[in-house]
Parts: sequence; structure tokens; C-alpha cells
Amino acid sequence: MTKSCRIELRLQEVSHVFDPLDASSLVERDLNRRVEEFIVESLKELNTKNGCEIVLHFNQPRTISDEEQVVARAIRGYFARRAKVLQFKLHALIRRGIISLIIGLAFLGAFFLSGRMLVHFMGENTFTTLLTESLIIGGWVAMWRPLEIFLYDWWPILGERRLYDRISRIPVSVAYDETR
Repeated sequence: MTKSCRIELRLQEVSHVFDPLDASSLVERDLNRRVEEFIVESLKELNTKNGCEIVLHFNQPRTISDEEQVVARAIRGYFARRAKVLQFKLHALIRRGIISLIIGLAFLGAFFLSGRMLVHFMGENTFTTLLTESLIIGGWVAMWRPLEIFLYDWWPILGERRLYDRISRIPVSVAYDETR
């Protein structure tokens, strides 16, 4: 059985959906932070992969004939742009991870070879063992950030990008209080 979800927002007027500081055209404007947060958090709470919709209720009559389509396109476009920004952020993080990995491996290799050379020239004793182990630990510390990136950091960005991408495809409908 498919279970659908509905995210409903009640606002005074259409302008309350958008960031008042953004001077872009309506279709390209950023959403009001509270509206964005409400939509995102509602979808997370509903936790459904099935059909969802966003319904906006305005306490004003319609001001232009195709306002519903413009508002719907603007909301979906905003979330599509955010998903794209997160995709770029993910690519930048992976690129940073690769560069960090190369640097970390170079340091690990250099420290390991330095430790081996210490043992070769000074012999095996407590002091060289201490220095060798310290160098190896230093090399692994250099690997800390790339490992953190590849093991943990990219998951939340990918999840958020998928969520925003999903919201960008959700149908948006608008209802007006035509009696006012």
C-alpha cells in the first residue's frame, strides 16, 4: 500500500515564501530560511519514499493568473539549485580528500623510510625504536584527515543532496483564500 505525505504551509502572502533580501526574479529567488527548514524537516520526519506533495495556503486572493505555476517552479528550482551546490561541495570534498591522501601517503612513506634509515645507521636499540615508532605515528597522523574524509565526511553531504534533489521533484500546489 502506497502511503503519501503532504507538507502544508499556511502563509499570509506569496512574498513570505521567499527571502526578502533576495532581489532576483521570483523564479530564481531563495526561499525564506524558515520555509526551507520547515519543508526539509517535515520531509525528514515523514520519512517516506512514496509520493509527497507540498501545499501552500495563502491568506490572500490570487494576484496574477499563473502565480501557482511560478511559485511551484520557484520552490522546485530552489531545491534543485541547492542539490547542485551540494553536489559541487561533495566533489570539492572528494578532491580535497584525494590531495590529502596523496600528501598523507607521502608523509607516511617518508617517515617510515626515515625510521628504517635510523635503524640501519644507528642500530636496533631503545632510542631508535622510540624514534621509529614516533615517526610512524606521525605518518599515520598525516593520514588522519584523508581517512576522515573518505570514511565519514562525505555521507552527510550526499544524504542532504539526495534529500534536496528529491524535494526538487515533489509536486507543489497552491491554495488561496479567495474570500479576502
